[in-house]
Amino acid sequence: MEASWQSALRHITWLSAAIDRMAQWQLGVRKIGKAAMAKDYSLEKQRRFTLVARVGDFFSGLSVQYPHGLWWSAVGLSKIADRLALPAIIAVGACLRIWQINSLGYNSDEAVYAGQGAAIAAVPTLKDIFPIFRAHPLLFQFVLAVGYSFFGLSDLLGRLMSVGIGVATIYLVYQLGRMLYGRSAGILAALFVALMPYHVTVTRQVLLDGPMVFCATLALYLIARFAATRGPMWFYAAGAGMGLAFLAKETSIVLIGSIYVFLALSPEIRIRIRDLIISVGCMVLIIAPFPLSLSLAGAGGPKAGQNYLIWQLFRRPNHEWTFYPTSVPPAMGVLVILAAVLGLWLLRGERSWRERLLIWWILVPTIFFQLWPTKGFQYLLPTAPAVAILAARMVSRWPNGEIQVLRWRLPAGSIRTLTASAVALSLLLPSLSLVQTVSSDRFLAGSGGVPGGREAGLWVRDNLPQGAQLITIGPSMANTIQFYGYRRAYGLSVSPNPLRRNPSYAPILNPDYQIRSSEMQYLVWDAFSGSRSTYFSERLLEYAKRFNANVVHVESVPVITPDGATTTKPVIVIYEVRP
Repeated sequence: MEASWQSALRHITWLSAAIDRMAQWQLGVRKIGKAAMAKDYSLEKQRRFTLVARVGDFFSGLSVQYPHGLWWSAVGLSKIADRLALPAIIAVGACLRIWQINSLGYNSDEAVYAGQGAAIAAVPTLKDIFPIFRAHPLLFQFVLAVGYSFFGLSDLLGRLMSVGIGVATIYLVYQLGRMLYGRSAGILAALFVALMPYHVTVTRQVLLDGPMVFCATLALYLIARFAATRGPMWFYAAGAGMGLAFLAKETSIVLIGSIYVFLALSPEIRIRIRDLIISVGCMVLIIAPFPLSLSLAGAGGPKAGQNYLIWQLFRRPNHEWTFYPTSVPPAMGVLVILAAVLGLWLLRGERSWRERLLIWWILVPTIFFQLWPTKGFQYLLPTAPAVAILAARMVSRWPNGEIQVLRWRLPAGSIRTLTASAVALSLLLPSLSLVQTVSSDRFLAGSGGVPGGREAGLWVRDNLPQGAQLITIGPSMANTIQFYGYRRAYGLSVSPNPLRRNPSYAPILNPDYQIRSSEMQYLVWDAFSGSRSTYFSERLLEYAKRFNANVVHVESVPVITPDGATTTKPVIVIYEVRP
């Protein structure tokens, strides 16, 4: 980017010199004009000399009024633009994350984490529905609880808090990139993360992965500071940063492996045993409140933690082994990944501990989660900042000089500008498509919510009696209904086998009996769960038919038929059963 500004300044300097030459030419024209007048040339020739003299006067005025001023003003403009680059990138990143952010209600995971925050804040309508302790630590949920305590329960507030953390991550990536490879690389890395669909998708939602990525990137920055300065205080702070990352989401613990491999393969970075012990102690001290709170919660706390651990260890694989290779590169940006890989080869003569740190920060979690049976779309998000910085390194440093293609010589600054623009555009277009709200009968990952879910939950809240209980196809719609409707809902697909279900969800052991005895009064069918679990969708509809259920509410969305027409299609149907 700096080379691009320098190229622009060279062109402006050339233009200023050309203006000076035009001014000198104008003086010559005036002398010739005076001689023409003296020789009593014809009126036509005099008009021609007058026109040329006026054109020369224009350039002469520029040269007199701004002697070398254009060059200096260009330098000033370049400095202003350079200073505004980061604020502009942060503003664009914020806009992408805020645009139409609350047009759809919460999805299942958002409802769970927001419900936990509401339970911590002791919100009366939700504290008895959502348990505080579930599968993950509670750092972000506690932040949500603080927000709810000051501003009240709101789905928009939770998403805006997630956006704020995502925007802060963009700034942190800039600081990390600048420290490792200079300001230009920092600016480009921040731009890539700001526009990256992977990061935009997650930080538009109330999910734990956005805060976890911020804390993990903070730990990476502190490790890099330690490697650059050899100051042990930075290493201690990195331990605390890893503790915060764990409190945000426990899957970040695999990044300790990245740090270990980096230090083991970097003999130039020596670390004393005492410093290692202190750093680990800082991490343990930060993590300690979570197990301590579980212990103080009574018998339910430790048991819940054990149940979640057993469930995570023995869960069945939820995706094919090709899930990450096929889903993550398009979300992270194919050109970003390509630039990062090419940079490692094209700039191999500049290899140092910096590349080693970023590479292992990427490889260890990628290998671990590829081998781990349970796969989640967000699990590899902590690697995105490191990939963006490696890509920015390549774009900001290569090529070192002009490149000749056939008969044309391409300046290095122009190549870098074109490469940066191409990478940024490849990220911006899918992100713009992502943030546009589209009503569909299929759940769109990253859309921020489920069409009709909030509306159905609000209808339940306003129309069903207190104490009413509902049966849904699965726990996903149950969570959304519970958050917005303030009524308990149970998923029909929840397994009665403790090893085959999330411990947070209670199974319906005998749906037929519970409906006959009026313990369950309403059934909720939704197209999103039905498309994933046709068996339980059919079972729920069978109960509706068996017990002469009446349709009491329907949520529909407009869809386009194969012939191009637009029609409405039910996506959520609420039945009242009559035992």
